[in-house]
Amino acid sequence: MSAIIFSVIIAFLGLLFALFLAVKILRQDAGTEKMREISAAIHEGAMAFLHKEYKILAVFVLVFGFVLYIVLGYKTAGAFLLGAIFSALVGNIGMRIATRANVRTAQAAAQSVQKGLLLAFSSGSVMGLSVVSVGLLGVALLYWLVRDPRIIYGFGFGASSIALFARVGGGIYTKAADVGADLVGKIEKGIPEDDPRNPAVIADNVGDNVGDVAGMGADLFESYVDSIIAAMAIGVLVFPATLQGDAVALPLLLSAVGILASLFGNIIVQVSRGAKKVSSILNRGIYGAALLMIVGSYLVVEVFHIVDDIKIFYATLVGVMAGVIIGYVTEYYTSDNNKPTQKIAESSETGAATNIIQGLSLGMLSTIIPVLVVALGIWASYALFGLYGVAIAAVGMLSTLGITLAADTYGPVADNAAGIAEMAGMGGEVRERTESLDAVGNTTAAMGKGFAIGSAALTALALFASYTESIGLQFIDISDPRVMAGMFIGGALPFFFSALSMRAVGDAAMEMVTEVRRQFREIEGLMEGKAKPDYSRCVSISTSAALKKMVLPSIVTIGAPLLVGFVMGPAALGGLLAGATVTGFLLAVMMANAGGAWDNAKKYIEKGHLGGKGSDSHKAAVVGDTVGDPFKDTSGPALNILIKLLAIVSLLIAPLLVKMIH
Repeated sequence: MSAIIFSVIIAFLGLLFALFLAVKILRQDAGTEKMREISAAIHEGAMAFLHKEYKILAVFVLVFGFVLYIVLGYKTAGAFLLGAIFSALVGNIGMRIATRANVRTAQAAAQSVQKGLLLAFSSGSVMGLSVVSVGLLGVALLYWLVRDPRIIYGFGFGASSIALFARVGGGIYTKAADVGADLVGKIEKGIPEDDPRNPAVIADNVGDNVGDVAGMGADLFESYVDSIIAAMAIGVLVFPATLQGDAVALPLLLSAVGILASLFGNIIVQVSRGAKKVSSILNRGIYGAALLMIVGSYLVVEVFHIVDDIKIFYATLVGVMAGVIIGYVTEYYTSDNNKPTQKIAESSETGAATNIIQGLSLGMLSTIIPVLVVALGIWASYALFGLYGVAIAAVGMLSTLGITLAADTYGPVADNAAGIAEMAGMGGEVRERTESLDAVGNTTAAMGKGFAIGSAALTALALFASYTESIGLQFIDISDPRVMAGMFIGGALPFFFSALSMRAVGDAAMEMVTEVRRQFREIEGLMEGKAKPDYSRCVSISTSAALKKMVLPSIVTIGAPLLVGFVMGPAALGGLLAGATVTGFLLAVMMANAGGAWDNAKKYIEKGHLGGKGSDSHKAAVVGDTVGDPFKDTSGPALNILIKLLAIVSLLIAPLLVKMIH
């Protein structure tokens, strides 16, 4: 009980700090009337999309909630509904504050880069702290009510379902607009990014919020709660009755300590001065939080004697360090300060084809170290404390999500601020400052995606272990043809899922390109800046495409484990989970890193290297960036939801599969 009370208190503390930051942001200067007008258009477009998306999701949630009530009872159905509501809530909170902070970040950047950075980061912190605080609060209160971690899997299913729709729908929206805006604006018309003459520019800025704020928030909310729930459930399954209390309490306490560490890291960022690079300020906060988390987890185990074994502290340490290493490796491969991304930029001098070849090569190569880190993390944490050790490592990796997500969400706010600075004509110096913030945002976003994917692998393994324990499988025999068939089906699912989401972006982008070309052709004086484009038409195209195209990938994800489990059996379903986890992780890392590197290679050229803006190398880099857009912002990040949702659905139907066997 004391662990639940402590967790609830810390969760409320995190929410209070998020509220403090939100009020502080809203009190900042919102700039000129022109700036406020642009920001209002972005806010209204983002909220309109979210409301339409939530109407569709409400139908899905109610239907599935009723099915769960019939099949698994009111407790699981209630947990599912609560998980869905909480996931939607944190996405809504993050989107509202991000679309208010963008214009204030642009205005703050007019004073200094430092002020712009702190305001954008504060906006990200509202999102990050809301996600972890609401997540921990939901899990702790549910456990207090039902006293069975396995019932709380319904909470994870609700969160995962909303995350999949939000991530896929938001990704399709943002990339349809982004690709359309870049292909016509930059390449065909030769106008700058975020030029107000471009009809797709508002839709592009709206997309940054629905994809990388609401989508990413829902994504990591479900990762966070799934890791806690899996560790609690495995604790009940593998510990004797006398120790189950500690085994359930530890994930809650570690998560609470992680929120405190994230608050500490946030304060470090707020007071940091004198760093030569913007990224150095953010890194101070992230690494400071990780260090405090390590100290806090040691105190929980050794001083307060929760699962009183030093090995469980080492398992937590494995998870924390794995997250830091994956973030660092992602930064190395995607930052334009480093050789890999600069190599892509250099390849642009010989055309778009060589740029794309180089980017694909980087993406594939960048999978090696994350795979080794995750593999070593799994091996080490299992050697230390068995399956429970693996689950605790996943909790450790996600423990400082409050600040890592803040650094991630900082990116779209900085991107919007750069767009507002361009559209409002704030001048070259302000535009240069906001672009420097945006460039760091691309890297932090890539790091966030790498972190999300890495944590998904550990969380999926913990969920997979819970599944095998639930159905009584001591091992899965890969020589069994049914298991092998399941593995092949699972291995193919991430490719099929990615194909659907990539095609959706391509179809919507073609429609967007046609519309932007039409407006430039038919609206007299648009190119000269004497007429105003029809922004709402492009917003409508992105909205319609996202809502239509997000349904099929989501149905496939939920339907596949049901079909394989009930037709081929629980062992085959275990094979499906194994195959999907491996290929999904690899494909997600490749896509996210290649996309981030393509984007920053373009930014590197735009800084004046290799001919600068408008050069042939720049045009080639823009083509590479448009290929990378759905890689890094649609298909790639959605894959980590795929592999966890497959496992959650499998866990929910495990009792039915056991009955079917017997």
